[in-house]
Amino acid sequence: MQLVTSGRLTLFALLLLAATVGVYNLNEADEVAEPGESRATDVDERLALTVETAAADLTSAPKRRRIMKSDQEWREQLTPEQYYVTRQKGTERAGTGEYAYHKGDGVYACVCCGQSLFDSQTKYESGTGWPSFYDVVAGENVAEKSDRSFWMTRTEVLCSACDAHLGHVFPDGPQPTGLRYCINSAALKFVDREAAPASDNAADVPSEERPTPDASE
Repeated sequence: MQLVTSGRLTLFALLLLAATVGVYNLNEADEVAEPGESRATDVDERLALTVETAAADLTSAPKRRRIMKSDQEWREQLTPEQYYVTRQKGTERAGTGEYAYHKGDGVYACVCCGQSLFDSQTKYESGTGWPSFYDVVAGENVAEKSDRSFWMTRTEVLCSACDAHLGHVFPDGPQPTGLRYCINSAALKFVDREAAPASDNAADVPSEERPTPDASE
C-alpha cells in the first residue's frame, strides 16, 4: 500500500514539475517577443496562414466529376452482358471476350463512361483467357476495393469515375509493376490511339467523343 501511495506521489510531482516548466517557457517566449506582440498572437497568425494556404490548394486542384446514373439509365445504355459485368459485378467466361486476344494499338476505356483505363502497350498474354495489363493509364482513374466473395479475398478494380466493375488485380504480373490487372472485355471499349482523346478524365471528354457501346457485343 505504501509503495502504491509513494508511486502516485512521485507521478504527481513529475506532472507538477512539467507544468511549471511549460509555464516558464511560455513566459520566457513572451518576454523575448517584440513589444505589443505575444506568443498567442504569433500562433494565431501562423494558423490563419496555414488555413489560407490549404484553402488555396483545394481551389486550385483539378476537380474530377463523378458520373452518376440511375439503374434504369445504365440498363438502357449498356448491353445485357455489359450491364451484368459492370453494374452487377459479373464475370464473362474466359476466352470469350472481344479483347481477350486483341492486339490493336490504342487505349482501353471504360465502356460505361469513356474514362481511359489501360494502354495497349501494357497489355500482355497471361494465359488466363481475359485481357491482362500490368499497369493503368493513370492511378487516379482506377479504384480498388477488397472483394471477399466466393470464399476468397481478392482486390476488385473499378472505374473511379462511374464505379463500373472492371475485374481484379493480382500480384503475379510481369515487371516493372509485378501486377496483373485481369479485366473483363465487356467492361472495356477500345479506342484507336489516333482517335483517343488527349484527356484521361471522363469528365473532360465531350459525350459525342466518348466510346459508345456496340449493340453487337
